[in-house]
Amino acid sequence: MALPGLAASGPSSRGPLDEAVAAAEERGAPAVLAAGGAPEDDEEDEGRGRGLLRWDGFSAWLHCVCVVGFDLELGQAVEKDPAYFYGYVYFRQVRDKSLKRGYFQKSLVLISKLPYIHFFHTVLKQIAPEYFEKSEPYLEAACNDVDRWPAPVPGKTLHLPIMGVVMKVRIPTCHDKPGTTQIAQLTQQADTHISVILPTVHEVDLFRCFCPVFLHSQMLWELVLLGEPLVVMAPSPSESSETVLALVNCISPLKYFSDFRPYFTIHDSEFKEYTTRTQAPPSVILGVTNPFFAKTLQHWPHIIRIGDLKPAGEIPKQVKVKKLKNLKTLDSKPGVYTSYKPYLNRDEEIIKQLQKGVQQKRPSEAQSVILRRYFLELTQSFIIPLERYVASLMPLQKSISPWKSPPQLRQFLPEEFMKTLEKTGPQLTSRIKGDWIRLYRHFLKSPNFDGWFKTRRKEMTQKLEALHLEVLCEEDLLLWTQKHTEVETVDLVLKLKNKLLQADREHLPVKPDTMEKLRTHIDAIILALPEDLQGILLKTGMT
Repeated sequence: MALPGLAASGPSSRGPLDEAVAAAEERGAPAVLAAGGAPEDDEEDEGRGRGLLRWDGFSAWLHCVCVVGFDLELGQAVEKDPAYFYGYVYFRQVRDKSLKRGYFQKSLVLISKLPYIHFFHTVLKQIAPEYFEKSEPYLEAACNDVDRWPAPVPGKTLHLPIMGVVMKVRIPTCHDKPGTTQIAQLTQQADTHISVILPTVHEVDLFRCFCPVFLHSQMLWELVLLGEPLVVMAPSPSESSETVLALVNCISPLKYFSDFRPYFTIHDSEFKEYTTRTQAPPSVILGVTNPFFAKTLQHWPHIIRIGDLKPAGEIPKQVKVKKLKNLKTLDSKPGVYTSYKPYLNRDEEIIKQLQKGVQQKRPSEAQSVILRRYFLELTQSFIIPLERYVASLMPLQKSISPWKSPPQLRQFLPEEFMKTLEKTGPQLTSRIKGDWIRLYRHFLKSPNFDGWFKTRRKEMTQKLEALHLEVLCEEDLLLWTQKHTEVETVDLVLKLKNKLLQADREHLPVKPDTMEKLRTHIDAIILALPEDLQGILLKTGMT
C-alpha cells in the first residue's frame, strides 16, 4: 500500500545519516540517501547560467531526500536532525514471503523547512510510485528538476515542472487570510501546459479532519489556544498527521508556539519524557497510531481518539466527550477523553450550519471554508483586544529624541489589560457568550501568549528604532558637529554606522530614503574632518 503522511522531526542524537547529510551540506549537495548510505559528490553546473552553485535551487525548497528502510529491531533506520524540519512521507508496503514479517517496507521522505503540506504531498504522489519502480536514477532526475525551480518567494505564482508534470502554485504571504487563495483569479486564461493547479500549498482539509469531532470544535480550539497537552490517537500516520496539523491551524492567524509532532512513535528520543508519570505532560500536541500509547499516555489530560477518516461526502458518527478514566483498554471507542470544562458557551449556529451542509451533501472543501472562517473570526475576536492593548504600550512619537536612545515600551500589566475588556473586549465582534475573562487569564500563562508577545514586542521595538532613525535624519547633523569636539564627532559617526548595520542586520522597517539620507549625513560629517581621521573612519564599517 502507499501512504502519504507527515512527521515533524525534533532534537535527537546524531547518527550515520546525520553525518552524511552534514557532509553533503558542506559540499552544497542535497542528500539523496538510502538509509545508511552516503550522497555522491557533485560539481558545479556551469551550463545553467544563473550564477548559482549546483543545488542552490534545490536547497531553497528541500533540505534533503531520504529513502528509509524499516529495521525490525531498531525501527525506522534514520536519525532526525537536531533542528526542526518537516518530513513528508510516502510509505510503501508490499507482500514478500521471503522477509521475516512477510512484507517489504520502505518510505520516501522529503525533508524541508517549508510547512507546505499540501504541496509536498502532491509532489510525493507524482514521484514516489515511479521511484519505487525505477529506483535511484529516477530520484536523481527529480532532484535535478527541483534544483531548477525558482525560489519560493511569498506572493509569487510559480510554474514548477517535476518529471513531466507542471504544477501551478502561489506561495502564501503572512498577510493572507486563512482559507483564501488568489490562484483561481490568476487562472483566467487557459494554461495548456499546466498539469496541476494547487489552490493552496499549506492548508489541510480542515473539515475532513474535524468531521468526527466538529460538535466539539470550539472546545478543541480553546485547548490549542491555551497550549494544553493533547494526544490524537488515529488508525494511520496520515490521519494522525492531518488531524494534528488541523488542530495547530485552527488558531490561525495566531501562531502555535508550542511543539507538535504529527506522527510520534516509540522510537522518538522524547518517548521516555512524554510517557513518564513523574512530571506533568509538556505543552505539545502528539499524533500517534500505536495502540501501546493508549496505556502509556493515559495520564495525559486531553486525548482525542478517532476512527478511520471517511472519504469526502461520507460523515462518521460524532464522538462524545468522555472521562479520562474510561480510557483504560487498547480497544477504547472513539471519543474526546478529557475533564476540561470550556470557558465559552458552545456556538450552536456553526454546528447547525455544518450539520445542514452534511444533510445537503455539501462538498468537504465548502465545509472547510465555513469552518476555517469560523475559527478565523473566533481567533480574531480573541486577539484584537490584546493587539489594541499592546499598541497602547508604544511611546508617543513626539517623545522620540534624536539625541537620546529610543524610549522603551511600557510594561504589559495583566490587570490593566483585564480592565480594558469591559468596554473593548471580544463582545464587540463575537456573538459567543461565556467567561472570556478567565479564558484570557489562562491564556496569559500559556506558551502561545509568551511567543506572541515576544514577537509583538520585537516588532514594536524595531519600529521604535526605525522611527528614531527617521527623526535623526531630519536633524542638521553637520551643524551639530560644528558645535562639538572632534572626539564627540567621531563618536557620532561610529554610532551612526552602527545604526546602519543594525538596520540591515535586523531588517528594520526603515524607508529606503531614510537609509540614503543617513549615509549622506555620515559622508558629509567625515569629509568635514581632518584627512587623517577621514581615512580611519572610511575604513571603519561601511557608509
